[in-house]
Amino acid sequence: MHNPGHRFQAQDRFADGAQYIAGRPAKGTSGHTHAVVDPATGDEVYTYELAGTADVDAAVAAARAAFPGWAGATPGERSDSLHRFAAVLADRAEELARAESLQCGKPLKLTREFDVLGTIDNTAFFAGAARHLQGQAAGEYSGDHTSYVRREPIGVVGSIAPWNYPLQMAAWKILPAVAAGNTIVLKPAELTPLTSLLFAEAATEAGIPDGVINIVTGAGRDAGEHLVGHPDVAMTSFTGSTAVGKRVAEIATATVKRLHLELGGKAPFVVFDDADLEAAVHGAVAGSLINTGQDCTAATRAYVQRPLYEEFVRQAADLMASVRLGDPFAAGTDLGPLISHAQRDRVAGFVDRARGYARVVTGGEIPRELKAGAYYRPTLVADAPQDSEIVQSEIFGPVLVVLPFDSDDEGIRLANDTPYGLAASAWSRDVYRAGRATREIKAGCVWVNDHIPIISEMPHGGYKASGFGKDMSAYSFEEYTQIKHVMFDNTAVARKDWHRTIFGDR
Repeated sequence: MHNPGHRFQAQDRFADGAQYIAGRPAKGTSGHTHAVVDPATGDEVYTYELAGTADVDAAVAAARAAFPGWAGATPGERSDSLHRFAAVLADRAEELARAESLQCGKPLKLTREFDVLGTIDNTAFFAGAARHLQGQAAGEYSGDHTSYVRREPIGVVGSIAPWNYPLQMAAWKILPAVAAGNTIVLKPAELTPLTSLLFAEAATEAGIPDGVINIVTGAGRDAGEHLVGHPDVAMTSFTGSTAVGKRVAEIATATVKRLHLELGGKAPFVVFDDADLEAAVHGAVAGSLINTGQDCTAATRAYVQRPLYEEFVRQAADLMASVRLGDPFAAGTDLGPLISHAQRDRVAGFVDRARGYARVVTGGEIPRELKAGAYYRPTLVADAPQDSEIVQSEIFGPVLVVLPFDSDDEGIRLANDTPYGLAASAWSRDVYRAGRATREIKAGCVWVNDHIPIISEMPHGGYKASGFGKDMSAYSFEEYTQIKHVMFDNTAVARKDWHRTIFGDR
């Protein structure tokens, strides 16, 4: 491993605490401490006091106080602030990348080229989108009235983000909310608060007013549930597992909050027999191993039409075996560890149980030379039954399951045969085959001849048990704005004809 000086000095950088309230860092008041652990080494790199309910109350109060001024700013003023925010993030890109690699175990090449660049681009997108929040133009739809639609911010948003993409998820939650004129309190995962704090600090440096963006880092059952149920929080946005999403929904609906849920996934990767085999193999391996498989859109179930099946399995196994595991800060590393030893052991349990009903073609083991970290070898499993655990359940690790299918009808049916519907891909040279797949696969995103790329201009969100609502793109404003119909009478007539339906005669 590299000398710690080459990493990110978290304890020094965040000595003032892991909360960010009203434009300044603060220590938590729960009385309980938590450690951020480098999953590549098992070393504690930052110890902090968790937020308690009092910290959540303070953050919500700061956001509530900042709301009138921020909501009353012009779209151009909010846009200018977000443009400055993007510039500050660009200046601090290396610091962000190193912090993300340290807390998550992601290789630096991934954090530099995907997490950080994507976040900067997303910030620049919403800086422009802030100027385009128009409602429907005026019109005389009744004949006697002029109607128009206003979009207005909702108020204080309480968001909860997961540990797999802490920086990008902070951006996906914060940016559309504040671009639309809301203020926000974000609770990042306790495992990975560092880049959320850096993100909030950068916002202050860019001149975004104190209280518009607040961070509380606490336990889900304490800080998280208190934030969701807080009476001054008008909307909840949550990204995480479907099981926890159900609990969030229970709390949020008790106070009739706006709710946005981006939940689990089990993305199918459907390879028809006319597909470019090399492209499909490379796409499947990259799509299943991104972020060590800890991605809700990762390719997890490859359905390969029978003429290509055995060769696909062979080539994918060979490519997986060539992936280089190692120090996330080393130039030659392709794949880092999982987020924790507990997550590694959970993934290993899925694979070990699958040995009783499927074929583990490659991987399926903890590398002894990296046992101090939470590493697990890229794993390909073949011939599992469709109703088996490893096919139906979200593993969240570097595991790809490959199954054969015969007819196109069967391939699409199998692709839809899980509770989830977040993302999918179809691989074919036939435009009609691919078009059918995009229509009939029930998922919020269907790629054709690729898997994983996302762009700021397009929405991200799921079907079925993968939740509802959209992140990114102008569509995300549907989550973070109120729609108000305004109607003017144009007649100046006191006794209107419709009044006769209530009193009097014509």
